[in-house]
This record gives sequence, C-alpha cells and structure tokens, in this order.
Amino acid sequence: MLAILKKEFNSFFTSSIAYLVIGIFLLVNGLFLWVFNDELNILNAGFADLASFFFLTPWLLIFLVPAITMKTFSDEFHTGTIEILKTKPISNFQIVLGKFFAVVLLIIIAIIPTFTYVYSIAQLGNPIGNIDYGSTIGSYIGLFLLASSFASIGVFTSSISKNQITAFLIGAFITFFFYYGFDAISNLFGNSSYSITLFGMNTHFKSISRGVFDTRDIFYFISIIVFFLFLTKQKLMNE
Repeated sequence: MLAILKKEFNSFFTSSIAYLVIGIFLLVNGLFLWVFNDELNILNAGFADLASFFFLTPWLLIFLVPAITMKTFSDEFHTGTIEILKTKPISNFQIVLGKFFAVVLLIIIAIIPTFTYVYSIAQLGNPIGNIDYGSTIGSYIGLFLLASSFASIGVFTSSISKNQITAFLIGAFITFFFYYGFDAISNLFGNSSYSITLFGMNTHFKSISRGVFDTRDIFYFISIIVFFLFLTKQKLMNE
C-alpha cells in the first residue's frame, strides 16, 4: 500500500495537478478572506474567528477534490496499466487505500498553510489571543473528515469511468449533493424535515465545527469514507 501511496503522491507533483490545486486553493481563500471587501472578508467580520474560512473552503473542495481524484483510476483504465497493477502482490483494497491516502495527504498539504490564518486572527483579536481555539480545532478536524469523505467519493467516481472529465463531473455532483443536496431537499418540506439534513455532510460538519465531538458525527463521516472505498474495491474486483 505504501508503494502505491508514494507512486500516486509523486505523480501529483510530477504533473501540474498538485501545484494548481494548492495554488488555486490558497489564492481563492486569500482573496476572499483578506483582500475582497465583502461579507467573507475576515477583517470586516468584527469577530476573531475563521467562520468565513470554514464556510468557503468546503465549496472549494467540492470542485478541487474531484480534480485531484479524477485521474486516480481513470488514467489506469485508459492506459491499461490497471492490469499490471492488479498483478502486483497487493490486494485490491490496498490499491484503493494507497490512492485514497495519497489524495488525503495532498489535501492536508494544501490546508496546512492556512494555519497562519489562526495566528493572524489571534494577533488581531482584542485582547491578543482572544480566539476560540476549541471551535477552531474542531472546525479543522471537521474539515479533514469532510475532505476525506470527498476524496473517497472522488476515488470511487474515478473508478467508474475511463474519461477523467466524466469522473470529475460525476465526483463534483455527488460531493455537492452530499454536502448541500439534503439541506436543499429539507428546505422544500419546512422545519419538520430536519431529519433529512442528518443524511448530509453539512449538518455534521457544522456540529463538529462548534467544538462538540459527537460520536455520531465522527461515525457518519467514517461510514461515508468506508462505503465509497468499499464500492471502489468492488468495482476494481469486477474489472
């Protein structure tokens, strides 16, 4: 599995994918949170928190994560190298996990520079250091689980199409639906349909972001990850 992880991770940086994804992620966040004079600008918020960052980032990841994952299996199927890969002395699930963790590692590398935002907000607080570290840490943990769930979906959609663009579009649609789709459906039925939102990622992400670690939220994200990785393994077995 580690060999697959290393090979996949290195492939991101030998092409332009990693640099584009990390660059776009940091540039868009930087512009909206610190430069553009709008409601997302942290300096206009009046509060020492990163609420704007944790609102904007999931929407960026809905498109950026499928862009990372679209080639993980699509390229293998298109070039025929999947047959060579399956002859290696590793299981199908190890292949899936290796590619999945490579994507997650790249996402973590993209997120790490945003830790400077925490320091900046702490310095801008009145008094200095006046920031809710509990909710901030919870939000980062929630963001990691959310991004990992997106990655599992992206890896799966890459396994069902030989065309990378198709894999990207399907991945973006499914991640969007799981993040916001259930909320949109619940809005059609009014407040009595709150239970519908529990099927969506947004509700569980917001719960963790409050700094309250409910095992139901953790279990939800882990279930999503395991479910889509299992589907990917099953697809690989049938090839």
